[in-house]
Amino acid sequence: MKRRTFLKTSGVAAGAASVIPGTAESITAKAAFAKKRVALVGAGIRGTSFWGRNLVNRYSDILEFVALSDINSGRLAYAKEYMNVNCPVFTDFDKMLQEIKPDVLIVTTVDATHHEFIIKGLKAGVQVITEKPLTTDETKCRAILDAEKEAGRQIIVGFNYRWAPHATKIKELLAEEAVGKITSCDFHWYLNTYHGASYFRRWHGLMNRSGSLWVHKATHHFDLLNWWLDSDPVEVSAYGSLEHYGHNHAFRGANCRNCAYTDQCKFYYDIAASERDYKLYAENEKYDGYIRDNCLWRPEIDIFDKMSAQIKYANGVIVNYSLTTYSPYEGWRVAFNGMNGRIDSTEDIPWEDANMADQSALHEAEMAQGNNEIEKFHQVMVMKNFEKDIEIIKIPAPRGGHGGGDERLQDKIFKVQDAPDPLRHAAGSRDGAMSIMIGIAARKSIKEGRPIKISELTDIEPMPVRPPYFKGVKF
Repeated sequence: MKRRTFLKTSGVAAGAASVIPGTAESITAKAAFAKKRVALVGAGIRGTSFWGRNLVNRYSDILEFVALSDINSGRLAYAKEYMNVNCPVFTDFDKMLQEIKPDVLIVTTVDATHHEFIIKGLKAGVQVITEKPLTTDETKCRAILDAEKEAGRQIIVGFNYRWAPHATKIKELLAEEAVGKITSCDFHWYLNTYHGASYFRRWHGLMNRSGSLWVHKATHHFDLLNWWLDSDPVEVSAYGSLEHYGHNHAFRGANCRNCAYTDQCKFYYDIAASERDYKLYAENEKYDGYIRDNCLWRPEIDIFDKMSAQIKYANGVIVNYSLTTYSPYEGWRVAFNGMNGRIDSTEDIPWEDANMADQSALHEAEMAQGNNEIEKFHQVMVMKNFEKDIEIIKIPAPRGGHGGGDERLQDKIFKVQDAPDPLRHAAGSRDGAMSIMIGIAARKSIKEGRPIKISELTDIEPMPVRPPYFKGVKF
């Protein structure tokens, strides 16, 4: 028996962001704001581009950078040029806080140091915005939450994936119980040999810097799960190993620029091919010794490159999750099993969307800002039990800015803080904490060979339905 398939284009369309509550496009009257005095700590790629030049280009009418801080004076000099700002720079963060007294502090440093700057910012009475992950272990997380409570203000965590039209449509379907009560979920993320490998040549390849990809990368995915399911994790059982990168190779060099095997290594990375990368990192190694094009096979790499977990939620949902770091393509697939049916969706799976573009080019396009051109449509399949019809919902997919999520996130933070947020896109410290707790529990489960309860790591009480704890901020 052939099933009839119905195609429906979702209202989540490019240029029609009104279905994403809290975006500038959804607000007819533009609120008036005094210029926000912003300081940035952490002058790496993420800081200088997404939280740097992008804000200058899009929000210079409502904010101004009044200080940049980093331990590397060379990167600071280039950051001013790249961001096109003329503000003081500081290698001494404490001095910057004391002298500049910014309204807003954006934290984009190495993950393991986030807590230092978040806590100091809170104590100084500054509104703190932090990149994900919130931090890398449960002790630092507790210190952040304590400082936030004492300061009496809420941290903003930059979870941009929530804001993409594709993720939002899935959230809408789950919120309206399109297939009834959800009982289980399969979520699998694939990093390609361009993007996935990059984590292992950078500082992210060291456990004491990134907390592993369970925390640095998967915090995105775990936050989506927590948000989609509207519940808190209670237990994690995980497996993981390092089988591809690090010591698992026959040859290695000092770094890609100084290697005798460049003609043999398929992972060779030419940092000089990117003027920005070369000027930001290679020209400034002399200041702090950080090498951006490190060898993927260096023995000190100690994070996992193969990861799988089973997560139990307070509302009874069971999630099967995996992360692959050396796939030939980059994308993801998710499926939700409900009492009354099933929801399936994928993104960037080549044979499903006829997208065979160069994988490095795909990643560069995703990270680019301001590209709202619709190149294709994502699809969500909804099928009810005992029904012949399949509903296919098509969601327009902007290529740039993480599928359109980046712009919507930053509009909410800086432009339309008072806008309604019925799906609770905006994220705070509890969101940040519960996402990293899954990754921290996964690390502990692998080490100890047993399931780990979230209650072992934090005194945050897991809730079957997430409480409306984040009230939003206005500054």
